[in-house]
Amino acid sequence: MVHKRLHHVGIILPTEEAVKDVMDAYGLEVDYEGMTPYDTKFIFTKMNPDFSDSPIEFLIPYSGVLAEYNKGKGGIHHICWEVDDVEAACEEFKEKGFGLLHEDECPIAGGFMKINFVRPKFNHGILVELMEILEK
Repeated sequence: MVHKRLHHVGIILPTEEAVKDVMDAYGLEVDYEGMTPYDTKFIFTKMNPDFSDSPIEFLIPYSGVLAEYNKGKGGIHHICWEVDDVEAACEEFKEKGFGLLHEDECPIAGGFMKINFVRPKFNHGILVELMEILEK
C-alpha cells in the first residue's frame, strides 16, 4: 500500500469574495494560490502551527463542470491524500480496478503538484485526489 497522509479538503465556492468572507470569519490566512488545469483558481490556507491540521483548499471555478457544482453554490468537493509517488499510487488503484480521472498521464497543478483523482464511483460517492508535491 502506498503511504498516504491527509493533505487537504477541497471546497468549491463561486467567487473570491465568498472565499474571503469564509477566511475572514474563521481567521484563516492565505498560504499560496495558483491555477488548476481545470480553469479553476485554488487558494490554500496556512496550517495552524499549534495543531497538526491540514490546510483547506478553496476552489473558485471560472467555467466548466466545477462552476456548476452543487447548482453553482459550491460546497465540500474532495479530500486529498498526499503520496510520495502519484504514478505508483495510480497504478495501485488501477490494479484494484478503480477508475481514475486521468487514465494516461497525471497533470501538473500550480506548477508543483502532480495530481489525479479516483472517481467517486469507486469510493462510495467520495471524490479522492492523489497528489505528489514536486520541487517548488
